[in-house]
Amino acid sequence: MKGPIALEIEALLSAAFAPAAVTVINDSDRHHGHAGHDGSGESHFTVEMESPAFAGKSRLERQRMVIRALGDIPGQRVHALAIKARAPGE
Repeated sequence: MKGPIALEIEALLSAAFAPAAVTVINDSDRHHGHAGHDGSGESHFTVEMESPAFAGKSRLERQRMVIRALGDIPGQRVHALAIKARAPGE
């Protein structure tokens, strides 16, 4: 079952990018005892997404687009966010 932050990430990305596919993976349990693990169960995530919005953009531009779309979640409400953003056909 997805927690509230995972659901919010998925909703924000869906609204911003109309992705063909979006997967939000909660990696928090793998980081138990590490820096940034706050015990909430929602501190570390991986996002995998495919969207036409990423066509012609560099990996860095794609990451910046995703971070902007997520507002205060990365770095404030979530300790770590891995982003795997691709355009269709990649």
